Amino acid sequence: MLKERLKKNLFINGEWRTAENYSPLYSPYSGEFIAEVPAATIEEVELALQSAYAARKTMASMPSHQRATILENLVKLLEQRSEEAAQIIAMEAAKPLSTARGEVARTIQTYKFSAEEAKRIHGETIPVDAAPGGEGKIAYTVREPIGVVAAITPFNFPMNLVAHKVGPAIASGNTVILKPARQTPLSAYFLAELLQEAGLPAGALNVVTGSGSTIGEKLVTDERVQKVSFTGSPEVGIGIRNKAGLKRVTLELGSNAAVIIDRDADIDKIIPRCVSGAFGFQGQVCISLQRVYVHEDIYTTFVEKFVAATQKLVLGDPLDTATDVSALISPQDVQRSLDWIEEAKQQGAKIVTGGKAEGNILFPTVLLNVDSTMKVSCQEVFAPIVLINPFSSVEEAIELVNNSRYGLQAGIYTMNIHTAFDAAQQLHVGGVIINDIPTFRLDHMPYGGVKESGTGREGIKYAIEEMTEQKLIVFNRN
Repeated sequence: MLKERLKKNLFINGEWRTAENYSPLYSPYSGEFIAEVPAATIEEVELALQSAYAARKTMASMPSHQRATILENLVKLLEQRSEEAAQIIAMEAAKPLSTARGEVARTIQTYKFSAEEAKRIHGETIPVDAAPGGEGKIAYTVREPIGVVAAITPFNFPMNLVAHKVGPAIASGNTVILKPARQTPLSAYFLAELLQEAGLPAGALNVVTGSGSTIGEKLVTDERVQKVSFTGSPEVGIGIRNKAGLKRVTLELGSNAAVIIDRDADIDKIIPRCVSGAFGFQGQVCISLQRVYVHEDIYTTFVEKFVAATQKLVLGDPLDTATDVSALISPQDVQRSLDWIEEAKQQGAKIVTGGKAEGNILFPTVLLNVDSTMKVSCQEVFAPIVLINPFSSVEEAIELVNNSRYGLQAGIYTMNIHTAFDAAQQLHVGGVIINDIPTFRLDHMPYGGVKESGTGREGIKYAIEEMTEQKLIVFNRN
């Protein structure tokens, strides 16, 4: 299936352009060669910038129904080629095929929402005569596209997180320079192919792959770029924020997401959800369940059942539909994870399952007695590692959740409505999920965090607000 795309070219100004340099792409699972991928130079990034900047007027003047139609066409094409899309994700990211299919389904929904929201971008009338001096005047606002959007995306959702940037950008009449993760470029080039077929004007989407420092530095500092939308590590995100000047910046920077299990929770019902939240795509999800705090009355039972369910997970080839957990994205991440597990063990944590690796597959790992200062607790593990600790009161559990540099999403299972409202009010995160895991996300909801989890919000409607400028118009009829 991928034989035809063994060598990819840059996508600039609606054309597939041979790059000056290429680098090999290997499977995270097998280590096999997948493709040759462009490693863009500064000069090639400059061509993409020129292309996007020149096309911005075409996109800004395009009627919203035409932008919606392009996105609707994209949805149809993606539906027709959904299995191919899932195979690409599974191949380049080692995402289990069943999970990859789920990502493609979500990607289709994201572009559907984008097509719908393209028709709902509007302003409001202002009652100017509410203030003295406003008599005989009419005022209203409109929203206009911001211009060129730089989208810098991670490996873990190579289609859907791209969709969360490209979809609203096109819907609102902007142009895009997309810099995907080095390990997952094929999904981005696949998107470019589909959008070209869907009727997107030349220059409206440009895809450049290669060094994050080289490409990112150019995009973040160039005055033609009006907005940077970045998903990745806090260290890189903070650097972007510091260099971006007056550009709009949206940062989604990760988390060590936690769930609170109150004493009245139905353990048998919630165990499958918690295991899925902890180990889906090997824990390489921004809101992957990393910390579980369980009321002491049900702690032992919860741990026993969670471990039993974890040990039933199937490890193996991402292209096998039976596989639940496959390889981490790189050998370096496997070693880092093992180091963190060993550090926790040396400091008194107990490994009740996992804690080892075969090849690039890290076995799903459950840790007990984990202190909040250990890396597996206070940093983002981005691996199939979860800690389970007891608490005696929900107030204590909320403090444990909030004791973090991150604040993306958190969950709580409780049958007490007052406890639920207290948690909703007191948890210092961007989203509180009642009676579900913090990993729950629908693609039209506002999504983003506080503290080192980032700034700004994704979710199509909310992203469009950040990709458009509000303009005030006043008519004096006196």
